[in-house]
Amino acid sequence: MATLGWAVAAIPSPAFADAGGVGFWLPGIFGSLAATPTVPGWAYASIYLHLQANAGASQNFVTSNGARGSVVAGLNAHGDALALGITYVSPTPVLGGQASFGIVTAPGNVGLGVDATLTGPRGNAISGAVTDNRTTLSDVYYQGSLKWNQGVHSEMVYITSNIPSGTYDPNRLANLNLGFVAWDVGGGYTYFDPKTGHEFSAVAGVTYNLMNPYLQYQNGIDFHVDWAASQFLSKNFQIGVAGYFYQQLTDDSGPGAKLGGFRGRAIGIGPQVGFIIPMSDGYQGYLNIKGYKDIEVENRASTWSTWVTFAVSAAPPEASGKPMSRK
Repeated sequence: MATLGWAVAAIPSPAFADAGGVGFWLPGIFGSLAATPTVPGWAYASIYLHLQANAGASQNFVTSNGARGSVVAGLNAHGDALALGITYVSPTPVLGGQASFGIVTAPGNVGLGVDATLTGPRGNAISGAVTDNRTTLSDVYYQGSLKWNQGVHSEMVYITSNIPSGTYDPNRLANLNLGFVAWDVGGGYTYFDPKTGHEFSAVAGVTYNLMNPYLQYQNGIDFHVDWAASQFLSKNFQIGVAGYFYQQLTDDSGPGAKLGGFRGRAIGIGPQVGFIIPMSDGYQGYLNIKGYKDIEVENRASTWSTWVTFAVSAAPPEASGKPMSRK
């Protein structure tokens, strides 16, 4: 059975609020076969992401809102982004594993509304509904990884970060980028048995966020787990379920952290389907469609999202009619 193309380096979070509710890591980035080594060479992917977020007027968040560190009540936001990524998988083993490096960025549109602004940075009270809509460019995200395989078992480690694109505007509610740099490290595991078609993957990581200099706000350290389970019903078709767990471990801090620790939490789940598409010249395509809905949130807006991924990578030898080499 053919191995699916590749795991995208990183996907930017539509940062409709820069602090106290939205972090560097967008839950659901990793999915099926995340830790499985792939065919050396170049791989390309485009990912359309639609995200809808809502929070009642009783929930408070910190945003820029034209004034540093404003506290607002209630959020209603959407984000649409097209992430474009490229990854190089090295044919030379590193520490006995397969090394890869990828970068991704995304143009997109973000729209956001708040029910009321409660307090500004100097305690000034502002009331009334505020909306903002913006088409812009995300930060540039990059990721390096190492993967190992032993039969049906695969493992991986990764590190990822961002390069600010310069399009962040502290005077706007709607931003597709962060306004600060963050680092995320973690590891994952995939079980995949080509004979039965059973597959399960899980990737866990920890995020450290630097200070947002515009808001004087620093998000706490985050822990996250993305997981997916699927069944290949044929060589080229899979169906399954995916989910995530996100928990902030330490308090938000800095002069702009007007809501205190504000530790966030989210648990989400949803369906997925995937299709391997044979292509000419030794390449294959992979189309994956999945969706998530939060089933539990704390200090974060409740979200649902739709992901459509199309990736092109070198096909494994068995997919191009050649015998699979064994090492």
